[in-house]
Amino acid sequence: MKRTDSEALVSYPSSDESDTESQPAPPLKKKKLPVLSASLQPPTPVDNPALHQGRTRTSPHVEGQFAAYVYVPVVVDARSTLGKLLDEVASHAKEITPELWDVGFLDNHEEGDVDVEGIGKRRRTKGERELHVSLSRPTYLRAHQREELKRAVRALAKSHIPFKASFATFSELTNDEQTRTFLTLEVGAGHNELRSLSEALTPTLHSLRQKEFYTDPRFHASIAWALLDAKSDAAFSGSKSIPESLSVLETERHLQGSITSAPSNSVLHRTQIGASTLTYPPASTSPQEPTSDAPTVPKYPLREFPTIPHLPPTLIPTLNAKYTAELTRANVGVFEVGEVRVKIGKWVGGWALQG
Repeated sequence: MKRTDSEALVSYPSSDESDTESQPAPPLKKKKLPVLSASLQPPTPVDNPALHQGRTRTSPHVEGQFAAYVYVPVVVDARSTLGKLLDEVASHAKEITPELWDVGFLDNHEEGDVDVEGIGKRRRTKGERELHVSLSRPTYLRAHQREELKRAVRALAKSHIPFKASFATFSELTNDEQTRTFLTLEVGAGHNELRSLSEALTPTLHSLRQKEFYTDPRFHASIAWALLDAKSDAAFSGSKSIPESLSVLETERHLQGSITSAPSNSVLHRTQIGASTLTYPPASTSPQEPTSDAPTVPKYPLREFPTIPHLPPTLIPTLNAKYTAELTRANVGVFEVGEVRVKIGKWVGGWALQG
């Protein structure tokens, strides 16, 4: 067949060209990235008790993990009979144990706004206390678990009606780590209703792989606390565990905030913001031998924050003998349980009980 001029001839590479093209290209030189400025790096949390009235973190910080607990708020007006009684009780207790810190006040007893999602903004009056009655143990959630707990608390509020409860007696409770001891008000009337609220959270806590509340809870609100010596005889045999009631919100300020140290003879007023677990003694008020070793001494010196081995053995009996009659008098220690709140990290939300 005759080839036309318009048909192109197939071009084949020469051996020289093939050798040239088959040679690998020289590797590119890798450039080192500049070192990230320290100002752009996230700060590493430091457990410095000096910023938290000498308190130490009971659970190590984990990035992306949020401390959480569910509670009933109890607002005590400074001008109410209960408010005046608690002021007198605190003053009496500090005369005997000046190392005690108040629970439930805004800093310096001043006024301030508190904004709770679902409840709204409310003005805190001067000298007002906000105490907490815990319905759950302190728990630790991952970011994706937060909404599930919020939904459970919202459903809890919708399924329970408001009720009245009352404080019945004073007691001393000590956290499991034996680092702090607490002066508390224990709940009498309303115990069964609070237990119903707490038990309704159990399925959700189990789904989140968290422990349910205690099988034999003693609901309470802490009104003062003190640091314990590194080695303390504050433990009691036959003790049970219950969670510490927390007060006005650890914005950590936690579980964070800066608190100025003060001399040991100062009468200090600060908002209690820790989260841990409490141990309470049996009916007897006399301390017994400790059941376990105390925790190791933290690496930060706590000289600015005086410690005690335990509350004086006569303090609780004295307070109960002098003030329980007034506490249990008609309407004095009574409070309305009308909402339930949850705190997750710095976020706080609440819902009114509707039933």
